[in-house]
Amino acid sequence: MRHIVPPAFVLALFLAPSAVMAAPEAFAIDPVHTRVMIAVGHAGFSQALGTVSGATGQVRFADDWSVASVEVRIPLARLDFGDAGWNRAVQGLLDTGRYPEARFVAQRVTRRDAQHAEACGDFSLHGVTRPLCLDVTLNALRRHPLPPFRRTAGFSATTRLDRTAFGIDEWSSVIGRDVDVRIELEASHGFGAPATDTPAGGAAE
Repeated sequence: MRHIVPPAFVLALFLAPSAVMAAPEAFAIDPVHTRVMIAVGHAGFSQALGTVSGATGQVRFADDWSVASVEVRIPLARLDFGDAGWNRAVQGLLDTGRYPEARFVAQRVTRRDAQHAEACGDFSLHGVTRPLCLDVTLNALRRHPLPPFRRTAGFSATTRLDRTAFGIDEWSSVIGRDVDVRIELEASHGFGAPATDTPAGGAAE
């Protein structure tokens, strides 16, 4: 007796391996080894540099980038320009009492090649949400060499934003309008903040 295999079943078998390969892994952003750096003009004399640690959120990633996503929250009260007085002035400018964090949620990730992509989504700052795109580089995706040996993804990302688009328009003669942003991000497999990894001998990474 001849059996006829339904076309839909054949199609399902054909697509199943691709679906499995494209399933994203979930990684929790490591607040210790993730750092955001901003550069903004200081009265035309230099680029003032500030850094933020303590970011939290989640990255979902698969090798083909098509199902990748990211949500990151940045605690603005930790923004450090290297001087207590300057930090207080910046906290006032950003009104961190009312808006304590910045947040980026990617809506679309477009692959450029195996190591590079563009992540576009919504960026919220100072009570305003605007579209923003980041140029993203995948640095590594492998088991971390230190205990507890979590599977870890590492990314670098850059973008530029106009601070006035977020209602931050004071001190125009002293602070530049364009803000360059660089993100160095590590995220570990699973949920929850990874434990601080300190090599034998006590020296932090």
